[in-house]
Amino acid sequence: MLNPNLDDIQLTKDDYERYSRHLILPEVGLEGQKRLKAASVLCIGTGGLGSPLLLYLAAAGIGRIGIVDFDVVDRSNLQRQVIHGTSWVGKPKIESAKARILEINPYCQVDLYETRLSAENALQIVEPYDIVVDGTDNFPTRYLVNDACVLLNKPNVYGSIFRFEGQATVFNYEGGPNYRDLYPEPPPPGMVPSCAEGGVLGILPGIIGVIQATETVKIILGKGTTLSGRLLLFDALNMKFRELKLRPNPVRPVIEQLIDYEMFCGIPQAKAAEAEAKQGMEEITVQQLKQILDEGSGEYVVIDVRNPHEYEIAKIPGAVLIPLPDIENGRGVEQVKELLNGHKLVAHCKMGGRSAKALGILKERAGIEGINVKGGITAWSREVDPSVPEY
Repeated sequence: MLNPNLDDIQLTKDDYERYSRHLILPEVGLEGQKRLKAASVLCIGTGGLGSPLLLYLAAAGIGRIGIVDFDVVDRSNLQRQVIHGTSWVGKPKIESAKARILEINPYCQVDLYETRLSAENALQIVEPYDIVVDGTDNFPTRYLVNDACVLLNKPNVYGSIFRFEGQATVFNYEGGPNYRDLYPEPPPPGMVPSCAEGGVLGILPGIIGVIQATETVKIILGKGTTLSGRLLLFDALNMKFRELKLRPNPVRPVIEQLIDYEMFCGIPQAKAAEAEAKQGMEEITVQQLKQILDEGSGEYVVIDVRNPHEYEIAKIPGAVLIPLPDIENGRGVEQVKELLNGHKLVAHCKMGGRSAKALGILKERAGIEGINVKGGITAWSREVDPSVPEY
């Protein structure tokens, strides 16, 4: 429970009108609304989770909100990032978020940090705030946020989403567990697909983000039972909630300083391994691929290693679908062998990463050399045929 000095906090006539439905709640009342006005919350990210979170924190009367983000609004964000609008496409997310917050609550102080959170700046950015809310989508930043909160003794309200599933909890609160108790070690890079690769139901982050906002308000008010020590799991497809108990690990390493979280999560090592695997791998541009297809040369076989539902969205004429999972489990290797029959192999995916991985597997398991298409079908849509949908 936070214990601010409320002596200097006064509610205005507008506050009484704006928060009347709070004031008549015994659990909030005059003191509770003053607590909300005195509170400061830092939100890391203004994406799917940050959008509903920021909207409801501003509406609830949080006096000071900090926002950390360095991205710009993309059209693909609008399906779930409801704080942004079409007119903000191409503009900074933090500016879009601030404009919307001030539309809801013009009396909220909004601090903007248009920067990537790092080990160099995290403590300085986090320190002035009472509570940190993690709306990020990558493991290095989650570990960074966690460790900064532990070092500064700040509650960390956590949420994550993927496809139709989300989870939420409160870390580092009143002696409860922190993120490293849930995930002592990060998963290998690439094992957990991003939302850009795996997709996400647009409504899902609204549900999880609102749960995060609820937990934040409860911590400020000092009311109710928080999710500290409980991991709430939500399955939107089957509309089910369930809980897992979380406990602090008595033998976990003591967090003494911030570290290189990219290195900790194995990202530089994975990039180096990927670069090494690509050494000697022939690549062509989408313009060169178009020339091959236009010439109708029977010398080449083009395969598409994306998933079937991606193939339905957009396809390059003449490409044969053999999904990467099929190549990984061996079925696709045999399919490629049957297709080749003396031809040269060309592989593509969405942006070039999965096709490079597929070619590496084919070379290792079957000695099949192939040519990778740089930029994949995304580059094809942008540089060759704009009528092919970009997703």
